[in-house]
Amino acid sequence: MTNSLASLAVFTFLALSLLLLPTDGRTHSHQTKKKHLPAVSQISAPPSLAPEPGNAASPSYNGGDADSNSTFDVRKFGAKGDGVTDDTDAFKMAWDTACGAESATLLVPRDHSFMIQSTIFTGPCKGNLVFQIDGTMMPPDGPDSWPQRISKRQWLVFYRINGMSMQGGGLIDGRGEKWWNLPCKPHKGINGTTMPGPCDSPVALRFFMSSNLTVQGLKIKNSPQFHFRFDGCRNVLIESLSIKAPYQSPNTDGIHIENTNNVGIYNSMISNGDDCVSIGAGCYDVDIRNITCGPSHGISIGSLGVHNSHACVSKITVTDSVIKHSDNGVRIKTWQGGSGSVSHVTFDNIHMDTVRNPIIIDQYYCLTKKCANQTSAVYVADISYSNIKGTYDVRSPPMHFGCSDAIPCTNLTLSEIELLPAKGDYVLNPFCWNAYGTMETLTIPPAICLVEGMPEKIIQADVDHC
Repeated sequence: MTNSLASLAVFTFLALSLLLLPTDGRTHSHQTKKKHLPAVSQISAPPSLAPEPGNAASPSYNGGDADSNSTFDVRKFGAKGDGVTDDTDAFKMAWDTACGAESATLLVPRDHSFMIQSTIFTGPCKGNLVFQIDGTMMPPDGPDSWPQRISKRQWLVFYRINGMSMQGGGLIDGRGEKWWNLPCKPHKGINGTTMPGPCDSPVALRFFMSSNLTVQGLKIKNSPQFHFRFDGCRNVLIESLSIKAPYQSPNTDGIHIENTNNVGIYNSMISNGDDCVSIGAGCYDVDIRNITCGPSHGISIGSLGVHNSHACVSKITVTDSVIKHSDNGVRIKTWQGGSGSVSHVTFDNIHMDTVRNPIIIDQYYCLTKKCANQTSAVYVADISYSNIKGTYDVRSPPMHFGCSDAIPCTNLTLSEIELLPAKGDYVLNPFCWNAYGTMETLTIPPAICLVEGMPEKIIQADVDHC
């Protein structure tokens, strides 16, 4: 029971720390939404639809002896799995036992629905652990069912875990609808405004200060807020997931990473009310490939630099993916007043289907449209866009490079870009502001607004490199 006592102590620590952690401007409406080791380039076939996760390789417990020394079925610890009974204590006991074994599988069996309260699963564990989800897991149904003494910012947290695979053919149901309908949510007020009232909503699955993680084959739907969040993690493999929430569900990012490195996100289908994948400050060596994204807000780096903060993001690759019916395609968004840099980013071989802003850099990101102009900014440099083709929603230009007045974007390179209107024949011109770069091939439409070469001078004191 050592881990149980540790869990109680850590729960208090995390609940307090979460109140202090910056959210980096992650609450937004639906109308927009140190030198590191070199990343290894991974090139794959042209984009194809990601496999249906239900048909993808989903490791599943196939019978065997559930009473064996290495497999711990939560029912053996008292879980009922009837969708009504609180099975939290059974899961805690199963976790403590499995975590203390040399090598173990914690089994959530199929044909059962387990309701559990907000819980922190604490490591480190004695050996590698498999969290096998073949049944359904779900939280209490809405804020009124959430215990008053427990933080409403998180549901399941995995803390200081080294070497775990979360897998299976089961379902994680976030039961988010009652949270989305809180009066404070952006879509509930007039013209996207918010109304007074409590607004905390839980992230479904959060991995915190953990390493050597694999998440694969699962279905997750309707999280109250982010579906997955990784903070301070390294060596993370995410593969063959299905993440679904309604398009109007607020802040339901599919996968959010922050201060996390050496990440692979592959072969997954994501549709939700916010970014399919969002990359926050402190991330590097991130490879995203074969993602079908949308409807959504696209794949985003940021937002970065909120409240004059320092943000460093580098060596990000997004390839061989499809983005459809989304507010944005591939986006970099920063607040005025920040510092740091976004650099060495590659967007390659991406198909756009009726996307409002297929290619966008927005260094004037603001939720209220009343943000004051500031003279510092996150420096954006060495961004490559290649083989990006498809159709765009004519409400916005197909390319938007809105760079800082004080610090231009530099070394933007475009090749094999072909973006045509989804309706009508009129092709909008790209928008550029203080953006330096080159067209390596003729683009459609031509990005002649890019300024060639480099700025005459960039005041090094103003460019806070990472």
